[in-house]
Amino acid sequence: MLVVATATACSGGSAKPSPTVTVTKTVTAAPGTEDAKTSSGVLKMGMKKSVNDDANDVHITVRAVEYQQPYKGPQPQKPEDFQGGDIWATASVKVCNIRGASISVSPTPWSLAYPDGTSIESTGLSGGDMPKPEFPMDKPVKAGRCAAGMIAYPVPSGKKPERIVYAPDGADPIEWAVIQP
Repeated sequence: MLVVATATACSGGSAKPSPTVTVTKTVTAAPGTEDAKTSSGVLKMGMKKSVNDDANDVHITVRAVEYQQPYKGPQPQKPEDFQGGDIWATASVKVCNIRGASISVSPTPWSLAYPDGTSIESTGLSGGDMPKPEFPMDKPVKAGRCAAGMIAYPVPSGKKPERIVYAPDGADPIEWAVIQP
């Protein structure tokens, strides 16, 4: 919006005041449709992504809620050397079955991706002293219900992932940016 005001004065004297112009510009910010994504198409942490597979009657939402490295809760036993990390990190995730057939959820499609092209898969470990609440393993989820929890990853303490990736078999991967402190 542009507002222009002009003031002039008339008087009988020889000195005539010059006109004064005041311009006021008001800008209103409007959120863009790409607010949920970074410039590379990777979702921002916490953003929800809808997945619709009409052919199989699957309509879900997936979300990476938070990433912690190191995990800040009660510490499980240190990862074993063969697991490839020296500390535990967690991804808090949520999958909701919006409508359609029941689905089965598992930590298996979730992984961590690093800038150098490497990745760390879920170990599949559960129970005992693993971080709670755990994301379920092979759990059926009816329409209208959700499954949420943490997935633990054995990670190297000196290396941070760039993305959390959800890549179920036969589907395009969905990625969330891991914010570096």
